[in-house]
Amino acid sequence: METLEHDGRTTAYRFVEADATGPTVLYVHGSGGTHTLWSAQYAPRGPAHPAVALDLSGHGESEDIDGQESATLATYVEDVVAVARETDATVLVANSLGGAVVLRAVLDGRLAPAGIVLAGTGAKLTVAEELRELLATDFGGAIDMLHGEDMLFHDPPARLRERSIETMRAVGQSVTRRDFEACHRFDVRDRIAEITVPTLAVCGEYDRLTPLSYHEYLADRIPNATVETVPDAAHLAMAERPTVFNDAIESFLDRIEG
Repeated sequence: METLEHDGRTTAYRFVEADATGPTVLYVHGSGGTHTLWSAQYAPRGPAHPAVALDLSGHGESEDIDGQESATLATYVEDVVAVARETDATVLVANSLGGAVVLRAVLDGRLAPAGIVLAGTGAKLTVAEELRELLATDFGGAIDMLHGEDMLFHDPPARLRERSIETMRAVGQSVTRRDFEACHRFDVRDRIAEITVPTLAVCGEYDRLTPLSYHEYLADRIPNATVETVPDAAHLAMAERPTVFNDAIESFLDRIEG
């Protein structure tokens, strides 16, 4: 892992070179996650492009800011902007909360990428009241709910599900709850048409957290956007069906370069 000092804290990220030339892609994880979500994208078996995956503040190996409760969506935007500039990343790929961060960074003029991929996310990310209550009172119950049928996963290998649970437990209740509350407050429906860069919305076929309608909404309102569905996957399609997900990314990158 490499680190970057910015805004009074240290952000950790992994940078992986590639044999082939192409744009550097920055991957942004979602609520309760870390950069390891994208291991099938930055590992040698992943897409043939330079890849960067960061830990947002308070996640993984990245420092938090002034205690775990003080970081907000704006803090995460600063993390992404700092790493993108440090690594010259020109394409942003984001999942769930990460999608909210990327949309906010682009809409506020902090970044002007060549393209963005929004996977398992939307212009509004309302969180079910039952999940919000569990995140506040019963973290184990919240983790169980998120790893239930067609939530984070559709039909994952046992080890993938276990690793996801371990990661969320390590991130912890305070940060994970904060993440989902930031999602719940997020709403850029009135501005989403301002996104002008090429955009790909990727949805897992069975995703109950951010269903296909969220992605179709993005494609309908972003002028240069398309939708791809990953079969036999739910919210974390990049981990559950990495080959199909990676193919979609590669096709998108080819379109940008072309």
